[in-house]
Amino acid sequence: MPDRGGGPTGPRIRVGRPSRRARSLLMTLGVVAVLAMLFVMFSGFWTDWLWYRSVQYSSVFTTTLWTKIGMFAVFGLLMALAVGFNIWLAHRMRPPLSAMSLEQQSLDRYRMGVAPYKKWVLLGVAALVGLIAGASASGQWRTWLMWVNGVPFGEKDPQFQMDVAFYAFDLPWYRFLLGFGFAAAVLSLIAAALTHYLYGGLRVTSPGARATAAATGHLSVLLGVFVSLKAVAYWLDRYGLAVKSSDFKAAGNWTGLRYVDANAYLPAKTILFCIAVICALLFFGALWRRTWQLPVIGFGLMVLSAILIGGLYPAIVQKFQVDPNEQAKEAPYIAKNIEATRKAYAIDSTKPENYSGEQTGKSNEQIRKDADTAASYRLLDPNIVSPTFQQLEQKRKYYQFPMTLDVDRYDGKDTVVGLRELNIRGIPKRNWINDHFTYTHGYGAIMAAGTAVDRTGAPVFTEKGLPTTGQLGTYEQRIYYGEKTEQYSIVGGPQKELDYEANGEKTTSFAGKSGVSLGNAFNRAAYAVTLSEPQILYSGAIGDGSRILYNRTPKERVEAVAPWLTIDGDAYPAVVDGRIQWIVDAYTTTNGYPYASRTTLGDTTTDSLTAGNQTRAVVAQQNQVNYIRNSVKATVDAYDGSVKLYQWDTKDPVLKTWMKAFPGTVLPKDEIKGDLKEHLRYPQDMFKVQRELLTRYHVLDPAQFYSGSDAWQVPADPTNKEGNAVPPYYLSMKMPGDAQQRFSLTTTFTPNGRPNLGAFMAVDADATSEDYGKIRLLRVTSDVPGPAQVQSKLNSLPDVATFVRDLKGADSEIQYGNLLTVPLDGGFLYVEPVYAQGRSALYPLLKKVAVSYVEATAKEGESAKETTVFENTLGEALNAVFGVEGETPTTPPPSDQPTEPTEPPATGDAALQQAIADAQKAYAAGEEALQKGDWTAYGKAQEDLADALKRAAEADAQRKAADQPAPSGGSAEQSGGDGS
Repeated sequence: MPDRGGGPTGPRIRVGRPSRRARSLLMTLGVVAVLAMLFVMFSGFWTDWLWYRSVQYSSVFTTTLWTKIGMFAVFGLLMALAVGFNIWLAHRMRPPLSAMSLEQQSLDRYRMGVAPYKKWVLLGVAALVGLIAGASASGQWRTWLMWVNGVPFGEKDPQFQMDVAFYAFDLPWYRFLLGFGFAAAVLSLIAAALTHYLYGGLRVTSPGARATAAATGHLSVLLGVFVSLKAVAYWLDRYGLAVKSSDFKAAGNWTGLRYVDANAYLPAKTILFCIAVICALLFFGALWRRTWQLPVIGFGLMVLSAILIGGLYPAIVQKFQVDPNEQAKEAPYIAKNIEATRKAYAIDSTKPENYSGEQTGKSNEQIRKDADTAASYRLLDPNIVSPTFQQLEQKRKYYQFPMTLDVDRYDGKDTVVGLRELNIRGIPKRNWINDHFTYTHGYGAIMAAGTAVDRTGAPVFTEKGLPTTGQLGTYEQRIYYGEKTEQYSIVGGPQKELDYEANGEKTTSFAGKSGVSLGNAFNRAAYAVTLSEPQILYSGAIGDGSRILYNRTPKERVEAVAPWLTIDGDAYPAVVDGRIQWIVDAYTTTNGYPYASRTTLGDTTTDSLTAGNQTRAVVAQQNQVNYIRNSVKATVDAYDGSVKLYQWDTKDPVLKTWMKAFPGTVLPKDEIKGDLKEHLRYPQDMFKVQRELLTRYHVLDPAQFYSGSDAWQVPADPTNKEGNAVPPYYLSMKMPGDAQQRFSLTTTFTPNGRPNLGAFMAVDADATSEDYGKIRLLRVTSDVPGPAQVQSKLNSLPDVATFVRDLKGADSEIQYGNLLTVPLDGGFLYVEPVYAQGRSALYPLLKKVAVSYVEATAKEGESAKETTVFENTLGEALNAVFGVEGETPTTPPPSDQPTEPTEPPATGDAALQQAIADAQKAYAAGEEALQKGDWTAYGKAQEDLADALKRAAEADAQRKAADQPAPSGGSAEQSGGDGS
C-alpha cells in the first residue's frame, strides 16, 4: 500500500489547502461583513439626510456637508502634499552611499527595509497626516462660512479703526490658517529632518560636517517658513489685543487693550514682527550661504527679544508706570470698554433713572386705588402650580405637565399655560408597540388665569378638560412634538394610535406630513441600525404610510435646522390660528467684538429655576461670548413638527452673514402674522445676560467704574434655600410715568454685598408694542429693603408664625410663591402668594397673600417706612397695608366662576357636613345622567363631585387643626388653610 505518512504512533494527518468551496464561502462572508460595516457607517448619514429633507431644510444639511467635505479635502490635501513633497525632496537630495559615514552605514538595515516600499511609505505618511489635518479642518466649517459671507458691522474699533467684522469674521479665519501653516511647517520639518538623517544628509555623532549642503539648504528654507509664519503671528497679535481677555481687578473678566497693552505690548509686537522678518530672511539666505551661523544668531536674538521686549518690558511698565496711578492711566481704556460692552449686549441706550422715593403727597385711599391699576398681580406662580395642574387636569397617568409652566397673554390678560404632554413612563403596560405605536402624543393646552384663584385656592381654569374646552374655541389639540417628547414614534401605518380616553377610547392616525417614510425596506433597515431597534425591519405594525417621528423637542429641531444659532432655555407654547405652536427664541453670538467684556452663557443664565430644571437651562453654552442678539424667532408646530425661522433683528450683521451662508432658511420679519406676534415676548436668557452685565456696566464714569463703589448684584432668590439668583418675572405692570400697563419682564438688584434694594429693572416684553425691548432701569437712591429683607420681615410676622404652626398641626407645609416687586407712587409694593400643601395632598393651593409696601424717603439718615401684612386675599392685603376699608377686590373673579358668598362660609363640622352632602348629591346626579346617556350632564356632575370632595378635604383639615371631633359621614383629605 502507498505510504500515507504513518509512523509508529499512528497515521499522520496532512492538512492541505481549503477547498474551493470553503474559499468561496470565506470570501463571501468577508464581503458581507465589509458591506455590513459600510451600511452601518452609511445609515447614520442616510437617516440624517432623510430627516433634513422631511423638515424641508435639506439645504442646511447639504451646505454643511459640502463645506466640511471641501475643508477636509483642501486642507487634508495641502498637508499631505506639504509633508509628502518634503520627504520626497529630502530623499532626492540624499548623498551618495560612498560619502556616508560609519554612523550612517549602521542605518543600512533600516534603509534596506524601507527601500522596497518607499513609495508606499511616502504615500502612507502623507495620507495619515492629510487625514488628521483634514478631519481637524472640517470642524472649522463655521469659521470658513463666516469669513466668506461676512457682512460689515458698520462700527470701528477705537484702537485700529478696523470694522468689527474684521475681528468677528476675518481674524478667526486668519488664525486658523496660521495654525494650519505652523502645523504644516513643523511636520514638514520633522519629516524632512528624519529623511535626511536616514539617508546621510544629517549626522549626529560622526566627526566633520553635521549636514550636507543640500540638507542645510532644505531645512533652512523650512525654518525660514516657520519664522515667517511667526512674523505673521506677531502682526496678527497686534489686532488680537483688541479681543484679548485678561483679569482686571476693576472689571473682573476684561476684554480689550489696557494701558500696558497699548504702550508696551503693541510696540513690542511690532518690533518682534520686524525682528522675525529679518530672521526669516537670514534663514532663506542660508540657501546660498550653506551655513546656519547667521540664522541661528538671528533666531537667538528673536527669542531673547521676545523675553525682554515681549515679557520683561511690559512688566516694568505695569509695575512702575501703571500701578502707582492705575485709575488715571486706565481711565481712557475703561471708557472704551464700557462703550463697547454696552453696544455689544444692546444695553447702550439704558441709563439709570433716579427713583428718589419722594412721596407724591397722595392719601392712602388714593395710593390704594393706584395699586389696583399698577400691575396685574400674578398670584398663580407657574413655578409652583404644576402639581396642581397635574392633579386636576392630568386626566390620565400617561399625561404630564412640565415642572415649570409658562406665562403668556390671552385676551390681554396674563395666563399660566401648560401642555398636557405624553408621559411614556405612565403607560399602563409597557412594551415596544405601546411605547412607539399606540401612545404617540399628548392632548390639549390647559390654561388658568394668572391673577385669580377659586374659593379653595385652586387655579381658575380658562381652558380645561379632555378634550379641552374654554376660551380657545376649536384648535388642533394633539401634541406630537413637545418638551417631554424625547422618544421616537411610528405613526400613520396599520397600527392605530390612542387619541384620548373620555367616555370611551378614541383612536386616530397621524395625518401630518412630518417624519420619514418607512415604506421601503432600505429606510427601515437604516433606522433599525441607527436606533438599534431590529424590530423596525420586520415588524408587521409597519407598512404603507408608516412614518417615524424623532428629534421631537422644540429645542432639538431648531438647533438641528439652524446649527449656527444659540437656543434660549425656555421654549413656550401658544395657540395660534387653531394650532399649538412652540415659540423658541434664538440668538446670534460672537466672541470677537473688540473691547466688549465676555460672559459665559451657561453661568449667566442660571437661576433658582434652571438650577434644578435642566430643560430650562442653556446647559451646553459654556463657551464665552461678548456679543449677543435675539435675532431669530422660531416656531415649531406641536402637531406636525414643522419649523419656521423668522428674522427678528433686521440690523444684526451676524444674522445677515448666516443668511448669506444658508439662503432661504430664515423668513423675513414681515411674514410674522399678527396672531403669532401677539404671543412673542422678550426672551428670559437675553434679559438675564443683560441684567448681569448691568450690575457693573450701568456705570458710565470710568473713575466710578474703577472704584466699584456703585456695583450691584443680582440677589439670591429669597424663596429658595439654595442661594441661586432670583429669576426674572413676566408681569403686566406700569413703570413710573406710564399711562397703562405693559407686559414686562422684571428683576431687582441689590448693592454689591448689601441686602437693600439697589435698582429695579423692567423691559417692555410685548412684541406688538412700539417700545418692545426698551429697558427701564430705576436706581433706588434711598434706603429701601431688598427682597431678602422683605422675606425676613414676612417670616417674623406673628400671623405668619401662627399660620405655619397651624399648618404643621394639620400635617401641611408652606410654599412661598414668586415675590413680585412693583414701583408705586414713589415707593415699592412687594406681593407674594403663599401656598399650602398637606402631606397627604398631591398639590398646593393658594391660601394667603403677603403684601409689603415701602414708603421710601429721600431724607438722609431717615429709614424707609415699611408695612407688611398677611391676609387671605390680595384685596384684603392691599386694604390692610394701606389702612383702608371696603375697597373692591383688585382682581374680581371671572364671570363664569362663583363669587364670594355674601354671608361667611360655613366652617368646621358644618362645612364638612355640607361638602359631604354636596358630594352625595353630585354622585347621584352623575348616576342618573349616566343611565340617560347625557354625557354633558355627567361631566358637570363629575366636576361638582370633585369640587365637593376638595371642600370636604379642606374642612376636615381645619377640623383636625382645631382638634374638633369628626362629624358622622366620613372624612376627607387634609389640606392647608382658608382663603383665595
